[in-house]
Amino acid sequence: MRKSLAELFVRNISFGVEDSIVSTMGLLAGIAASGASRTTIVLTGVVLIFVEGFSMGIGSLLTEHSVAEFRGTEDHVSRRDVLGGGIMLGAYITAGLLPLLPYVFFPVRAAFWVSVVLSLLGLFLLGVLGVTKSNTHRLRHGLEMLIVGGIALAVGLVIGRVMHGLV
Repeated sequence: MRKSLAELFVRNISFGVEDSIVSTMGLLAGIAASGASRTTIVLTGVVLIFVEGFSMGIGSLLTEHSVAEFRGTEDHVSRRDVLGGGIMLGAYITAGLLPLLPYVFFPVRAAFWVSVVLSLLGLFLLGVLGVTKSNTHRLRHGLEMLIVGGIALAVGLVIGRVMHGLV
């Protein structure tokens, strides 16, 4: 059975936003921890957001098409597949700006903290708002997203510091 248009939107927006914030925040934190310049951090973030956004959008399109083929419901790329990929691309690029923009407007040290706080807050809100049909676990979902973001931040920081010491 083909999923509804609403489910297509929710799935691709939620996945795109979560993945973009987590990946971009973790990467930028690691690059900042390595001692890179503000220009390098911003350039790295922009490249990541667009390359990964494209990859995620194409991945969504191909996944939706593969599932439809597996179910025997279609044998060609449909408008829904393309729409899902476009939603993913847009969500990823838009959400990636949350951890990136502080590095555009603030010095690296301040931008790091603003980026982390905005990103973790964004993830928490995504978790809380992402469970609109179930009011019972909003806080838990928000905390789960916050923890995922915190782990990505820690990984980025550790790798950034280790690599800075090796390079």
